[in-house]
Amino acid sequence: MFCFQCEQTAKNEGCTKQGVCGKTDDVAELQDLLIYAVKGLSLIAHEGRKAGIQEEAVNRFTSEAHFSTLTNVNFDRERFFRFINECVQLRDALKEKVKAKVKAKGGKVDFDHDAANFTPAETVEGMIEQGRKVGVLIPKDLNEDIRSLRELLTYGLKGIAAYADHARILGKSNPEVDTFMHKALAATLDDNLGADEYVGLVMECGQVNYKTMELLDAANTGAYGDPVPTKVPLGVKKGKAIIISGHDLLDLEQLLQQTEGKGIDIYTHGEMLPTHGYPKLKEKYSHFYGHFGTAWQNQKKEFDNIPAAILMTTNCIQRPAKTYQDRIFTTGLVGFPDMPHIPGTGKGKDFTPVIEKALELPGFPADEEKGHVMVGFGHKTVLSLADKVVGAVKNKDIRHFFLVGGCDGAKPGRNYYTEFVSKLPKDCVILTLACGKFRFFDMDLGDIGGIPRLLDVGQCNDAYSAIRIATALADAFNCGVNDLPLSMILSWYEQKACAILLTLLSLGIRDIRLGPSLPAFITPNILNVLVEKFNIMPISTPDEDLKAILG
Repeated sequence: MFCFQCEQTAKNEGCTKQGVCGKTDDVAELQDLLIYAVKGLSLIAHEGRKAGIQEEAVNRFTSEAHFSTLTNVNFDRERFFRFINECVQLRDALKEKVKAKVKAKGGKVDFDHDAANFTPAETVEGMIEQGRKVGVLIPKDLNEDIRSLRELLTYGLKGIAAYADHARILGKSNPEVDTFMHKALAATLDDNLGADEYVGLVMECGQVNYKTMELLDAANTGAYGDPVPTKVPLGVKKGKAIIISGHDLLDLEQLLQQTEGKGIDIYTHGEMLPTHGYPKLKEKYSHFYGHFGTAWQNQKKEFDNIPAAILMTTNCIQRPAKTYQDRIFTTGLVGFPDMPHIPGTGKGKDFTPVIEKALELPGFPADEEKGHVMVGFGHKTVLSLADKVVGAVKNKDIRHFFLVGGCDGAKPGRNYYTEFVSKLPKDCVILTLACGKFRFFDMDLGDIGGIPRLLDVGQCNDAYSAIRIATALADAFNCGVNDLPLSMILSWYEQKACAILLTLLSLGIRDIRLGPSLPAFITPNILNVLVEKFNIMPISTPDEDLKAILG
């Protein structure tokens, strides 16, 4: 295997025996083969659009399959075996339709790339061998800068796939997004494209991701209302409980519906924290209580011998410890070998096994107070304070805004973000989102004239809100985003963060500080391009960075 798609990759070079994430080499090879197969499907889908053919089943599958290979989503090789077979079935059926349509118009189309024609092995072991021949380092003689750009594009597309899948589950899709997904995936098979063409596709990936995040924002708020400031308890109540982690709002809603009146309290974990701010969830269900634990990488410690059931809905799952492996369930694209899985996508899931396990377990033995945090500062809420914010800046009550957010992780160096926020002057406001906020989410930073100094914008899925806030502030001050008293201090771990970064760059945003380390898949030459064009830079120390930003 060779995998370097996440920030924690071994030696910041690449995982070659087992992923730091816990991914085994056989799963890595199957993921490589699935990506290869999806690229072949995309090649045909791209040509199909030229002939007037596009199919929702292909669009949906492309996002689901691509999303399933994102870091910490699926570790179950049997699921990838089925994905690859399904992909090839879709590919071959679409191929015949496209050929027939083109032939009927007097034309001819040939799909001569192996990705569009290979026959998958009949066994998992056979597919693993096939995967070894199509991985990241194949072909070995490929120019390393081209390989770097191809992988950057592929990982950006994984982020888009995740956001598109979340939106589609709530009934929202955009043909522009699906069209670009297939065009860009097909382009990664084209050996005739040079660096300039790939740079163009990478920037377009950022633009399309912005549209995808906008789509997801519309899906979430359309279904559950615009987030509002909400106080969320961090302690527990005595009694039976289910802890739900991940990102999927529809899964949470269905779990709340199915547990109503059963004497079970529902707690969020990880990136589910911001869901307490959605009125149609928090206000409707009295047993939707509070938040348990912190970020994804702490789940083994936090779930240890927990007297409650656990449901993982999207990425961020780890190999479970023996002390809780009998009470954890997966659903959606998440998978782990021998772990009970709740089947289905979208509506109509049956969470009875999770509920029965929660009723079987003793539950929390007593009430425990641990304070609270505030969530619900989406773009509608923050922009309703725009006049107050502008006035505070003009009166010099607010000196600077910092967007400090992104992915959390276990790799050393992430204490930088805790120290950075703790050292910010009291006339600075912090916007935060995604699980990176768990480094400081429970700090009491006070307010500035009634404006909280720490504003939780939401999940990584809510990055659109942060961008909308920045652009609206720029409009209010009649300047560009780069001219605002705003600095972006970002942490990254997986591929959704790559897509968000590409969006920021495609919007022309400069001077982003990124950490705790730079991506291993970015070559020195490509990094130089990013530095020269966008002045992207690694974090250093909190004191040095604060001095450089604030003087």
